[in-house]
Amino acid sequence: MNTPNPTLDQAVSSETVKTSTGSFATIRPHLDVTGPLGDRYDEILTPDALEFLAELHERFAGTRHDLLAARLQTRVDTANGRDPRFLSETESIRLDPTWSVAGAGPGLEDRRVEITGPTDRKMAINALNSSAKVWLADQEDATSPTWTNVIEGQLTLFDQVRGQLSFTSPEGKTYEITNESTPTIVMRPRGWHLVEKHITFIDRANRRMKSSGSLIDFGLYFFHNAKKLIENGTGPYFYLAKLESHKEARLWNDIFTYAEERLGIEHGTIRATVLIETIQAGFEMEEILYELRDHCAGLNAGRWDYIFSIIKTFRSRGSRFVFPDRKQITMTVPFMRAYTELLVATCHRRGAFAIGGMSAFIPNRRDPAVTEQALAQVAADKKREATDGFDGSWVAHPDLISTAQAEFDTVLGDRPNQLERTRPEVSVTPAQLLDIASVGGQITEAGVRGNVLISLRYIESWLRGVGAAAIDNLMEDAATAEISRSQLWQWIHENSVTAEGRRIDSDWVEEVLDEVVNGLERTPTDRFDDALTVLRTSALEPEFPTFLTVGAYARFF
Repeated sequence: MNTPNPTLDQAVSSETVKTSTGSFATIRPHLDVTGPLGDRYDEILTPDALEFLAELHERFAGTRHDLLAARLQTRVDTANGRDPRFLSETESIRLDPTWSVAGAGPGLEDRRVEITGPTDRKMAINALNSSAKVWLADQEDATSPTWTNVIEGQLTLFDQVRGQLSFTSPEGKTYEITNESTPTIVMRPRGWHLVEKHITFIDRANRRMKSSGSLIDFGLYFFHNAKKLIENGTGPYFYLAKLESHKEARLWNDIFTYAEERLGIEHGTIRATVLIETIQAGFEMEEILYELRDHCAGLNAGRWDYIFSIIKTFRSRGSRFVFPDRKQITMTVPFMRAYTELLVATCHRRGAFAIGGMSAFIPNRRDPAVTEQALAQVAADKKREATDGFDGSWVAHPDLISTAQAEFDTVLGDRPNQLERTRPEVSVTPAQLLDIASVGGQITEAGVRGNVLISLRYIESWLRGVGAAAIDNLMEDAATAEISRSQLWQWIHENSVTAEGRRIDSDWVEEVLDEVVNGLERTPTDRFDDALTVLRTSALEPEFPTFLTVGAYARFF
């Protein structure tokens, strides 16, 4: 690694702490930047910003570790037969009709179409020049967490907040913001489980540990941009990913409260939208809203991670939790209907926005037939969401915005949202949320091959630093790759049989892998050999990695 720029070094002072049994020396908690420094990195990794990040880690890293340990215990309990449930200890919160969330901040009143995507400069400019109401600036599943992507993504946001974002491609083409009005930025930091290995936190006892990706992403964006965003008429807004409990939401709320106080910003200025994308969070939606109520704008139905979470959580619980081919797990199957209906009703009862998820279909400007199918699929998806009461939804491509907006315009008209639809008729039981068996469908040989191909091609793209990849006219990100590899693992370990009568075992999947690899066009710079290693480790080994990205990041980044 390159030696960090001296301007980034933090002064490290020591002090002596006296106790009844003696005294010992401590040091001031600080960060050590070990990643190489590119052009303008010193504008993001300033001494003041690093000091703020160190404070966040000193105050909150311990609680983060405790909550990650609690996740592990929950997984063990579930594997031993204990199903998720609505919590009896928080029933009083659910039964109390008097509380509500803060709701929309300035610029978030109308969220009928949100465009999602990574924070590289070209993709950001395309999103900001679209007619979407919100841009989800994604440092999580749509961004491969290379050191370059992490810091240059922050530079993209820094420049856009200050009206100075532009990009010139290697071919000399210039990209600039041309729209007079741009989407409101909602930034998504990495989930609690991810670390940033290029920044080390050193605590008071001089112990070194990898920093939290969540705290790095949030802290840098908030520190540099919060006051400027407020001056511009919006605010510091965030999507919160991969939460598994209301206690994890409480940690975020504590961080928001501290960060506002630290920078002298009015309490409640931050607005967060929580992705309900784990089965555990699906049973704690109301409690999550409650914990974040002073800072909460709404919830989002993170459909792909939600499906992955169910596979991961119940992967060893028998055949009733085994899904068919990925393409057969649609938003209209009973357990997904229960999940989305509960989300809308919960949100609107508390004054929170309900934001729909992302259809994976994307248009192809060179293939009219593919585009026609994609537009039809997206139109049907968004019509269902708007009719169910969602206030807006996601798209992954600018060409889908008009189709999605048309469906919400039909339902909303001139209204910015439909919070008044509280859906009192909705009553969802734990059995409905866990009704996997009713999905039906089949596992086919084509489904196995499709999962192998998608997993391998996406992981290879991710290793090259591209976290959102168009594969066979579908937008794949880390969540859809997780579904594909976790299905392979589960089908193997449950001795599943395809509709054609083929038993799925690791030997056959290895054969399929060989066939897929032999059919690929290889280049000297591709990462397919490394991708094979990651896929074998995450899908074919006896142990099931909780996230394929964790081990791959530790080994290859």
